[in-house]
Amino acid sequence: MRSNANKNIIYSIILLLLVAIVYLYRQNQQQPDETYIEENTGKVTFSGNTMGTSYRVVYLDGKERDFKKQVDSLLVVFNQSLSTYIEDSEISRFNREDTLAFELPFFQKVLKSSKEIYQKTNGAFDPTVGPMVNLWGFGPGGPQLKDSVNINQMLPLVNFKAVEFDDEIVYKKEGMYLDFSAIAKGFGVDVVAEFLENKGIENMLIEIGGELVARGLNDKGELWKVGINKPEELGRADQLVSIIALENKSLATSGNYRNYYEAGDMKISHTIDPSTGRPVTHGLLSATVIADDCMTADAYATAMMVMGTEKAIALQQNLEGVEIFLIFNNENGEMDYYASEGIKPYLSFIED
Repeated sequence: MRSNANKNIIYSIILLLLVAIVYLYRQNQQQPDETYIEENTGKVTFSGNTMGTSYRVVYLDGKERDFKKQVDSLLVVFNQSLSTYIEDSEISRFNREDTLAFELPFFQKVLKSSKEIYQKTNGAFDPTVGPMVNLWGFGPGGPQLKDSVNINQMLPLVNFKAVEFDDEIVYKKEGMYLDFSAIAKGFGVDVVAEFLENKGIENMLIEIGGELVARGLNDKGELWKVGINKPEELGRADQLVSIIALENKSLATSGNYRNYYEAGDMKISHTIDPSTGRPVTHGLLSATVIADDCMTADAYATAMMVMGTEKAIALQQNLEGVEIFLIFNNENGEMDYYASEGIKPYLSFIED
């Protein structure tokens, strides 16, 4: 009898816990995203979801205005232009139809910036490489190796030169697929920052999926500071190797150390070289790029992960207004670092 009584008590406790979990879940689902405002400082903070990731906005405003609804609406329109996950977005319709008249103000601008960076990187940044990324298993189909026949058949479709546009319309070769995932988050950050600047906000930190813009100072009167993750495959998200202070700059980081899979003795990186259609095999682990705008920083960070350490350094030395911080495996297999001259005064390392 005592055994049955104990079982009934246990079952009752489990049932109560399940009810509590369901209740808390429903409460959280019903609660809207909140905006936090510090009255003494005028610091406004809010966050949300966009582009398959999260965003966070922090700014100082003596009027303590809440722009979350406007930012969310702006990002919805942005995605309606450039998201390949939205079936009727501008870019999705363009990929199906091979030609498109511009409707929203974002598509043409990202095309122009992409073309410039494509040329300066000798094709290392190429928004038409998306089908190769999917072919190697980093799309909806999941991890799977493909043979050389499939790669060679699809490689001619990786060619941003075949995408042409003017002030009104954009064209591409039949069968090509355009994907701005390597530049869109940075561009989205710029769009939000421009919106806030037009509202009179001078001090802000805007972040989407790790790409960010810093303007002015934080609530302590200091430059905004951001951490650079330690590129270890099993490292925690809060493990930092360095901190960078940003003086009215944008920052983007790209890396290979978490997004990969293993096939036999091979480690397959998600960074695909557009010239070969195959994953990169060099020792560059992480590329952090600082530039005036986040769209530029985002694209160059991707390109440098394609190029590798030495070519990335050579590229930066021929660019104006771009600084880099690279983390790579040196010839001894040890983690090493490279910081361009312009970033050194703003860079501090964290001791283990």
